[in-house]
Amino acid sequence: MMDVLSKAFFKTLAKSGSLERLASRYGMRKPTSFARRFVAGETLDEALPAARVIAGRGMLLSLDQLGEGVDSLARADEATRVYLDMVRRIVDAGVERNISLKLTQLGLNIDRASCTDNLRKILEAARGHDFFIRIDMEDSPTVQATIDTHATLWDHGSRNVGLVLQAALYRSEDDLRRLNRMGVRVRLVKGAYKEPASVAHQKKSDVDAAYLRMTRALLTEGAYPAIATHDAAIIAETRSFAAARGISKDSFEFQMLYGIRRDLQAALHAEGYRVRVYVPFGQHWFPYFMRRLGERPANIAFVLKGIFGERSVR
Repeated sequence: MMDVLSKAFFKTLAKSGSLERLASRYGMRKPTSFARRFVAGETLDEALPAARVIAGRGMLLSLDQLGEGVDSLARADEATRVYLDMVRRIVDAGVERNISLKLTQLGLNIDRASCTDNLRKILEAARGHDFFIRIDMEDSPTVQATIDTHATLWDHGSRNVGLVLQAALYRSEDDLRRLNRMGVRVRLVKGAYKEPASVAHQKKSDVDAAYLRMTRALLTEGAYPAIATHDAAIIAETRSFAAARGISKDSFEFQMLYGIRRDLQAALHAEGYRVRVYVPFGQHWFPYFMRRLGERPANIAFVLKGIFGERSVR
């Protein structure tokens, strides 16, 4: 129950314009600012050095341009142009060609056909440069449209695109079976959105149990699965399950977020597991940042110290 209340509280804060303005003043002002623990910068130029550090440590990475829920087709078209430029600039920068995106940033909530066309443009540009694109899963009202949009482009031959599923949602286990049969690469997360009891597990223990069931199905039936969690107990269960069944360490990967459990990232990499770090950046970082706090409220003290520390030196 505390997990649900925490997510609800931080979802409310994420919608606060005054708090976002305050955070924008202090959160990314300099390299030591508090938000930079979780967000690599506001521009691709700022994120690329972080990406190179991760690659230098021998880990994989995915660049995540933050943004969601655009309110016009013009803004969706603008976001699409940004991604097309990102493809070119990542190639020029020589970092790993892996991008994460949200479909509501491409207009999913406005016009699905336009969103599908925007995604098609990005996938075509990406395919020409051997990119892999991961579609993030958003809150439950968008799930079916996200899966349908992916399926439309998959049916037209796009194979350089994967999906995210959230273990918290009841429907995800059925969705996973279908995606496994299709051969879609799935990234499994617990789920950072506050969802009603009608569509999602409310207890952490139930979410964890669903996550482990889906992890086992991914490891035995999936196409190069991505196990995205910072939960040490679930990671230990995953390792034991894979080892007991002779599943090689290079047939799946663990995924973690930039700035979170860097000790665990390094330890898994040292043991020969593939570890991918999601590197988020962008001017619209505040909602993402609030979701990270909702998942782990222990970070609040770190943030408050950052805010008041910034203000005290002005």
